[in-house]
Amino acid sequence: MSNPLKQLTEQGQAVWLDFVSREFLGKGELQKLIERDGLTGVTSNPSIFEKAMGHGSDYDGSLEAFLEQADAEPVDVYEHLAIEDIQQAADILRPVYDRLEGRDGYVSLEVSPYLALDTRATLEEGRRLWQAVDRPNLMVKVPGTPEGAVAIRKLIEEGINVNVTLLFDRNAYMAVAEAYIAGLEARLHQGKDISRLASVASFFISRVDGVLDKLIDERKGSDGELAELRGKIAIANAKLAYQDYLRLIQSPRWKVLEAKGAHPQRLLWASTGSKDPAYPDTLYVDQLIGPDTVNTMPPKTMDAFRDHGTAAPMLSTDIEAAQRVVDATARFGLDLDGVAKRLVKDGARQFEDAADALLGAVGQKRLDFLGERLNAADYRLPHDLHEAVEARLDEARREGWSRRLWQGDASLWTGRDEDQWVGWLAAAQGRQADPVALSALADAVREEGLDTVVLLGMGGSSLGPEVLANTLGTATGGLDLKVLDSTDPAQIAALEEQLDLHKTLFLVSSKSGSTLEPEILRAYFHQAVERTLGADEVQRRFVAITDPGSKLEASATAEGYRAIFQGDPHIGGRYSVLSVFGMVPLALLGHSVADFFQVTQPMVLACSPSAPPAINPGIRLGVVLGEAVRAGRDKVTLIASPGVASLGAWLEQLLAESTGKQGKGIIPVDLEPLGAPDVYGTDRVFVSLVLDDEEDAERDSRLQALAAAGHPVVDIRLARPELIGQEFFRWEVATEVAGAVIGINPFDQPDVEASKIKTRALTDGYERDGRLAGDEPLLEEGALALFGDADLQGQDTARAAIKAHLARLQPGDYLAVLAYLERNAVHEEALGAMRDSIRDSKRVATVGGFGPRFLHSTGQAYKGGPNSGVFIQITADAQNDLEIPGRGLSFGVVEAAQAKGDLEVLAERGRRYLRVHIKGGDIDAGLQQIVELVEAAVA
Repeated sequence: MSNPLKQLTEQGQAVWLDFVSREFLGKGELQKLIERDGLTGVTSNPSIFEKAMGHGSDYDGSLEAFLEQADAEPVDVYEHLAIEDIQQAADILRPVYDRLEGRDGYVSLEVSPYLALDTRATLEEGRRLWQAVDRPNLMVKVPGTPEGAVAIRKLIEEGINVNVTLLFDRNAYMAVAEAYIAGLEARLHQGKDISRLASVASFFISRVDGVLDKLIDERKGSDGELAELRGKIAIANAKLAYQDYLRLIQSPRWKVLEAKGAHPQRLLWASTGSKDPAYPDTLYVDQLIGPDTVNTMPPKTMDAFRDHGTAAPMLSTDIEAAQRVVDATARFGLDLDGVAKRLVKDGARQFEDAADALLGAVGQKRLDFLGERLNAADYRLPHDLHEAVEARLDEARREGWSRRLWQGDASLWTGRDEDQWVGWLAAAQGRQADPVALSALADAVREEGLDTVVLLGMGGSSLGPEVLANTLGTATGGLDLKVLDSTDPAQIAALEEQLDLHKTLFLVSSKSGSTLEPEILRAYFHQAVERTLGADEVQRRFVAITDPGSKLEASATAEGYRAIFQGDPHIGGRYSVLSVFGMVPLALLGHSVADFFQVTQPMVLACSPSAPPAINPGIRLGVVLGEAVRAGRDKVTLIASPGVASLGAWLEQLLAESTGKQGKGIIPVDLEPLGAPDVYGTDRVFVSLVLDDEEDAERDSRLQALAAAGHPVVDIRLARPELIGQEFFRWEVATEVAGAVIGINPFDQPDVEASKIKTRALTDGYERDGRLAGDEPLLEEGALALFGDADLQGQDTARAAIKAHLARLQPGDYLAVLAYLERNAVHEEALGAMRDSIRDSKRVATVGGFGPRFLHSTGQAYKGGPNSGVFIQITADAQNDLEIPGRGLSFGVVEAAQAKGDLEVLAERGRRYLRVHIKGGDIDAGLQQIVELVEAAVA
């Protein structure tokens, strides 16, 4: 019995298969088609690979073997698997290729569909795939867009075979035919061989009829001539394109190339499966048979043609009729050119959708394989929020958020300068900090007998290192790390009492190099070291971390610091923990920076550009947070197990400073004990951060009750403390994405500077006049003086004033207790007691912080975020004040100026505030009195 597929070869048409899979190749099915049907080529695309890799377990063994050698992001895993298939198919087809002397026997592999409009990236990817597959019978598939045509010319010039895809109209075909010829001419001009180069131009057929037939059907009552065009336009269009091809290969220009052995760029008919059941299932094969062409068929179409196809030379018949069909198409206003342009966009989108599904499936298999090497996250969301999150994730997929974030595409946010602030992505890959240099410093100071390092910094320069010290501890041989981020004289003195300056190193950490607090702390400890050890020893005891060109770098250089580590000016302070600002302290703690990055990379790769949003841990969390804010749930309540409890302070800054602006944003809530569901309003999202070995049945039970009551609950688990770096990166990505959802720039902090300006004016005034301007209290009661806004005027007791202030709390508000005091256990307990009583009685979120530490953290959200905060500021007279060398100031004066400046900005922003000042020397007693007044006010 004759085989119609083999008869196609007799007609001069090559038979290719539009399909490939691991199972298909392994069972010898491709070889069978070559022998039985005369098959001479294979095409692939993301849709084909998604069907092959995304379902079943055929690829699991190869995937796991690959990941055992080295972890990789989803696209690299996919490419490894795809290249194995393509190489195997190419090897099977190699005898065909050799027998036909390079005229056929090809396998096609597509460049990333995301690059269709990017010439440079397409060209680079084409080269890379050519080298990776390393088979002469590979064709790199490149879309026939205007941008693709430029890349095609260059690839041909470089000797790379090209399958041009997504062609729907003759103009586009002629453009890529010109690119092929021009590429051959350029190669020939260089004296290189062109006889082994091949190209096909893939003309998509049935999709054209699919669109035009629908347009015809929509014209109710259309005349018979219009209806007769159904199912004919695509074939007519292809026939005329073939006539263009015939004219081209008869041109003198082509004859010159042909004489040098050039092969023509054959037309390949793609999308040849019938979409309309009313048409014969072999229609688009039967009608397009002719010499020097290719038909690539999906298995179903190939089976159908083998069974009942007709192998007759139809391609060059009825050309006049084909022209009449195309003319009629224009006469009826069906706009074939417009449809072709739309199909190019739709085709690119379909391949992107398929690539998303493919990378999602491969990425999920990677996540499953990693197990506990990647921190887990589970989401328990109420129905409405779940639906909003899933819709946004799909929007993020369609709009390429994963790729755009890594590209620093400012349009993902507000379109301003966001592209200048994405250096943290490279830092997370270990590209900013030098592990060798950091290890050398740690070894040197250890050999000198130093055992303590004091970090002088604020905000992002101090909070990340504090998390590292508290979570990982001091390794064997490492230095004990102490962080000083306060101007409170009692806190400075308490730290100084713990130090043996003979064994202490100071780390001055400031990105800008001009931040007030580290500068005056540096001056203070410079003097202390000089007095104790002598002037010659000062330079050996100080290390600086700062951005290039800063004031700190200049002074540290002039003073001969033992080391200066430069930051990346394209990283904001709160995103700097995975740069030298976090890694220098980590190395001094005695930990391996290289090992730290190694165990952090699984999360970086999970959040990579090729990880679709649905499986991207950072993007999913960010979408949840952003959509929660849009739904009125802007209080992100952090519940951390003891081993990772300090992460909350770092997250406070990251979330509040990044998103709290333009009257909106996230209000992070840390160190608030879990309560029963009835003490919470509807403005909460709960995030549990837990080490696997710190189980707590009561905590889990309360979280379950909250989820059952309709509160969103996010459960994040770390297998061990060393994986804390993964959370740094997950939350950095999440914060950026939340910013995109909320609609703000997550990299600026417009309201932080306001307090700094106020403080600077006050301290300058003090240095000039010797005093700080005072305010008139609302009332004084014993050791307390109360100050407040106009709404609190007329209260005659401290309890009444506090009660009136707290009465202003409304559903959705939050209460902030901000203390410019020494941060110690007693004071933290007092703030916690106030917060608990207010939370339980008023059913509002409560936050707390110590100044000036919080000014560099949550202060941005308090001033620039939603006007839902009610503030209690606590200050006290400084006891045993400390002078700042070289300044006409003391630390107590600076702290007082910072508190005053902070309050003035809150007042200017229209915030509700009350200041309670403790007079005299017994701060602990005064603070306890405030606790009792608060508890009485809410009783």
